[in-house]
Amino acid sequence: MGACRKKRRARALSGIARSSRPMVREGTRLLCAGYAFSPIDLIPDFVPVLGYLDDVVIVPLGVLAVVRLIPPRVMAEHRAQAAAMQERPVSRTAALVIATLWAACMVPAGWLFYRWLLG
Repeated sequence: MGACRKKRRARALSGIARSSRPMVREGTRLLCAGYAFSPIDLIPDFVPVLGYLDDVVIVPLGVLAVVRLIPPRVMAEHRAQAAAMQERPVSRTAALVIATLWAACMVPAGWLFYRWLLG
């Protein structure tokens, strides 16, 4: 699966999670949040490696199940919206301005941190 297709799928799922259709929106949220906040794990997290392995396997399977539960018409609509979002122009100038602002803020912050370390 190409990177472009993955981005489109992620944007479609994000759009579905924010959908105005209450059934789709709430169903998606409940299924995803239900497992994430559930105190019950198949394998407790304190078991080395295997404790987190169930999360690594179950979460993607849960997302796949949520995708399959979404009606094809709704999924197609959100995929089309995601494709349209990818075709929007990207402002490299805005990205450069933001990166410059971050760098300009980091220099004084670094200087203050250095002065703090020296006491």
